[in-house]
Amino acid sequence: MAAFTLPFHLRLCSSSSSSSSSLSFPPLIHRLPNTAAPTTQICSKRNAKPSLISCSAQSQPQPLQTVESGGDVVRERSVSVVLLAGGQGKRMGAIIPKQYLPLFGQPIALFSFHTFFHMFEVKEVVVVCDPSYRDVFEDAKGNYEAELKFALPGKERQDSVYNGLQAVDPSSELVCIHDSARPLVLSSDVRKVLTDGLLNGAAVLGVPVKATIKEANSESFVVKTLDRKTLWEMQTPQVIKPELLRKGFELVNREGLEVTDDVSIVEHLKHPVYITEGSYTNIKVTTPDDMLLAERILNIDSEESIVLPIHL
Repeated sequence: MAAFTLPFHLRLCSSSSSSSSSLSFPPLIHRLPNTAAPTTQICSKRNAKPSLISCSAQSQPQPLQTVESGGDVVRERSVSVVLLAGGQGKRMGAIIPKQYLPLFGQPIALFSFHTFFHMFEVKEVVVVCDPSYRDVFEDAKGNYEAELKFALPGKERQDSVYNGLQAVDPSSELVCIHDSARPLVLSSDVRKVLTDGLLNGAAVLGVPVKATIKEANSESFVVKTLDRKTLWEMQTPQVIKPELLRKGFELVNREGLEVTDDVSIVEHLKHPVYITEGSYTNIKVTTPDDMLLAERILNIDSEESIVLPIHL
């Protein structure tokens, strides 16, 4: 029976021994015939106990699909993703940028890369990265239907987003901007923010702030305690209609403004931005502690297999 490999974050394993986290062999995925529903057997070690998961992938082409909300529709192949992978990651203290560090054997940037390429709404992924890392994404693309493009990173984040925007297909209805250092974004959350972006012109994933936040002065004395009921921590993707994003960049460039996230560009136009509630697991891997947390969330070597987001 023929075997083939699947992107790392789509693999499941229930190992008979959890003493080693290293992977000696590439995972094997076998189609099991004569079952009531398509099933995939996935095992990341040759001596491990396989787990069975349902697989909705079909060999036949699927009809046009849409996501509907209030009369608005996110159409198939209507979204351009700008995947930001050009940062240096100095806080990680590694010799290579953090988005290319291995997380359970796969570069961090490839986790969300595969997530987007598995979504029928996505027509193209524009990876903003140093040319020396393009082969990482070219080798991973495989036979995905969506197109892979590249753009050069800029000095600041907004410059990188602008460069990515220039490569976007003019017919795209939405631009979906994502930090490649957020490997654990769920496709269900992406679909929610895409729909909200289409409805409102601009939307961003976020989660309510849990901690107490205090404002301090320059001498580190508390000035006031902020009401956390009104505070949200912003994540990515951030979804914006392309014509709105272009207008925002015209204003930002004309007035020499600096912004720290993408929807701030739209905020300068006084356009409302909708916050789509996401998941707390959609962390940004910035420090070694974040890497450990991401590994715990994935929990690949758990004695009991956990079902990771499967986007087939």
